Amino acid sequence: VSWMRKRDLHILTSSIFTYTGDARFGVIHPEASDEWNLRVEYVQKRDAGIYECQVNTEPKINMAILLNVEAAQANIWGPEEVYVKKGSTISLTCSINVHSTPPGSVLWYHGPSVVDFDSPRGGISLETEKTESGTTSKLLVTKAAVSDSGNYTCVPSNANPASVWVHVLNGEHPAAMQHGEHGFGSRIRAGPWWLTFLVATAATIFSS
Repeated sequence: VSWMRKRDLHILTSSIFTYTGDARFGVIHPEASDEWNLRVEYVQKRDAGIYECQVNTEPKINMAILLNVEAAQANIWGPEEVYVKKGSTISLTCSINVHSTPPGSVLWYHGPSVVDFDSPRGGISLETEKTESGTTSKLLVTKAAVSDSGNYTCVPSNANPASVWVHVLNGEHPAAMQHGEHGFGSRIRAGPWWLTFLVATAATIFSS
């Protein structure tokens, strides 16, 4: 049983052996089973395309599989716009559900500028948690001032960014306002890229 990449007719695996210098590719064959599964780790956009499973019988048996690689998407919890009272804490939580490859970094932007945690303003911190279900990044801005209003964007290194608009109000506040010291953040989607496919495909066939 072999796996071939159709775009360049490259034989990736044959039996339990791998014939590519790309260590991301391999074959999974449970002992005493008829399964020959092509494994692709850390999938990239260029891996998209048709892969063919071939059984060397007479006549030959072929099975073509189309691999689509989709972009992972960051999300900021809550509504699309957040209202907070002056002097309270802005709390924005961004989740990135890429299980196999957590983002190497998660940057936060306020408008066009990266949030500066060492600025003279002070009171800005970041909490990052990586679990089996993904990565969570929480931005906290204490003692919110009107100048803290604006667009905030969460930018993971391996996923599309997400944005939210924050309004810091002096007086009366709408019902959508965050309550207490730490409210919920918000979300809106934006921009391009990354891949959340870990296993290319699996086909169960009879080996020769």
